Amino acid sequence: MKKLILGALALSITAGAAYAGSHSVVRMGTEGAYPPWNFINDAGEVDGFERELGDELCKRAELNCEWVTNEWDSIIPNLTSGNYDTIIAGMSITAERDEVIDFTQAYTPADPSNYLAASDDVDLMGGVIAAQTGTIQAGYVAESGAMLVEFATPDETIAAVQNGEADAVLADASFLAPIAEQNGDLMIVGDPVALGGGVGMGVRESDAELKAKFDAAIQSMKDDGSLNALIAKWEVSTQW
Repeated sequence: MKKLILGALALSITAGAAYAGSHSVVRMGTEGAYPPWNFINDAGEVDGFERELGDELCKRAELNCEWVTNEWDSIIPNLTSGNYDTIIAGMSITAERDEVIDFTQAYTPADPSNYLAASDDVDLMGGVIAAQTGTIQAGYVAESGAMLVEFATPDETIAAVQNGEADAVLADASFLAPIAEQNGDLMIVGDPVALGGGVGMGVRESDAELKAKFDAAIQSMKDDGSLNALIAKWEVSTQW
């Protein structure tokens, strides 16, 4: 799901190394702004597919976990600097990100990306397309020939289409579908775009033991069918 400047990120790795192996409490970092993957509910708590998934993974791995929210554009630097121990935030596994952090095995297959627009005659390859900063969708638009406009949050990308600042937005299908259903002035347009290599948990490269625990927990959920059930419940992706 979601061109990071590797030099800036690498500077924080040394600081994060001091936290490796210290996991009496595992801090689960998420964005809290990308439903149905993760969002803040009316009670002010992290909710969504990844909250339910993360809680179950921690239970199976016998880990004491707590949730931390962080803005998307600094979510990797704050992992490597030790502000939390994992990223579980709809993050697609990419080679570029894997140079800076490590990933568990994917817990969902790649979610197709869609365009959302106010009309079905927009020029997706030559128009102005909004995307969230630092996402794989932003990288795709930048290389597509369209004019990319980036925003810090998912909601801002939708607002850009509604106020005419952008012709369309490119984002995960699971994020855009409910918006199209609830807004009669917005619609899914064009063909789906296949991006990324699935969604996984990000961990520091020094945290091999923690990665192994979550890998085993993810695999156990795949094996007993509970992960597919959770994917179906939240409609975040195709199933395994």
